[in-house]
Amino acid sequence: MPQAGSLLSYMSVFKARLKSAHNQRTMSGNEHDWLALKPQEPSPSQCCGGGCKPCIYDVYEKELAQWERAKAKQDKSLLMEKKEQSNNSELNPDTFTAFSISSVEQLTEDTYQYRFELPGNSSLCLSLGQHIVLRGAVNGLEVQRAYTPISPGNAEGYFEVLIKHGELLMLASGTGLAPMLPILQSITDDEEDETFVTLVCCFPTFDKIYLKPLLQDLARYWNIRIFYVLSQETSLEKLPWSYQENTYTGRLNEGLTKTILNSCRRRPFVLICGSPVFNEDMSRYLKAAGIEEDSRFVF
Repeated sequence: MPQAGSLLSYMSVFKARLKSAHNQRTMSGNEHDWLALKPQEPSPSQCCGGGCKPCIYDVYEKELAQWERAKAKQDKSLLMEKKEQSNNSELNPDTFTAFSISSVEQLTEDTYQYRFELPGNSSLCLSLGQHIVLRGAVNGLEVQRAYTPISPGNAEGYFEVLIKHGELLMLASGTGLAPMLPILQSITDDEEDETFVTLVCCFPTFDKIYLKPLLQDLARYWNIRIFYVLSQETSLEKLPWSYQENTYTGRLNEGLTKTILNSCRRRPFVLICGSPVFNEDMSRYLKAAGIEEDSRFVF
């Protein structure tokens, strides 16, 4: 297992948010503004399990304490505590440092090589086998993973890591959800599995959706998206707000199937399970969208 390493971030949204806070440091923000700046508590899936010191939870506690001090004094400039960085770009183990992605090269169908820029001719100065932790935003969720750079230890001006992604699209109707769940749980239980999954659950009404707590827990993972299609509902207004954004009314027709396919990062492998009519319809829609038989499986 790699040694616990320094921390690194390429989350430009986070950096921009702090910049905005700095520009408004003389203003006393309202409660909504402060809540928008409050650090989000990590979910269990965000911990890399590599024994990092500090862990993502340590960083969260530190950022939360900083936010509480700033809020108590109504001074957003306190969120901009500057940390000195040496000329050789040594990483600070107590905070994340923003670097820009200069290139992304696709090596295989699901493997990508990311190159990050370092200022000037500086280097990371990592020890042999030491890893770094990348943090960024995926689907609006903050994601953190540990990686060992593949670039030479003395590389100047850049460093590179390999990131592997696969993608699954699951189309389930009613009890057809059952065979999808073990697959989902095997992905979320494996810290090294970075497969993106989009699960589409089709039910007559909101009340007919079963295993809601489990599905909500699964949807918290950075690489899991869950949509609901409710054939007998006519309005989303009566649904809990947490379901409204990811729920469609009506049936899963060809147009909606294509929309969901187009929202995937890359062409997925598709799993289908439902009634014979549902399976036949989904297979026909997918074929029309260019998903051939070798890229889909019907339970």
